[in-house]
Amino acid sequence: MAKLKVTLVRSLISRPETQRKTIQSLGLHKMNSVSILPDTPSIRGQVKKVEHLVKVEEVSDE
Repeated sequence: MAKLKVTLVRSLISRPETQRKTIQSLGLHKMNSVSILPDTPSIRGQVKKVEHLVKVEEVSDE
């Protein structure tokens, strides 16, 4: 199964609380923090909700 490398590239200042909680649930805290997550429909949905704040890359399962 592939994995997603999610990087927080925009600040959470003046963002709605729902977006802040979504970023937190993805395991991101500060700017440029990176989280490697499984490529599942639920993770894809969370990323879609905050796609303007994050950068997503697919990585191979090694």
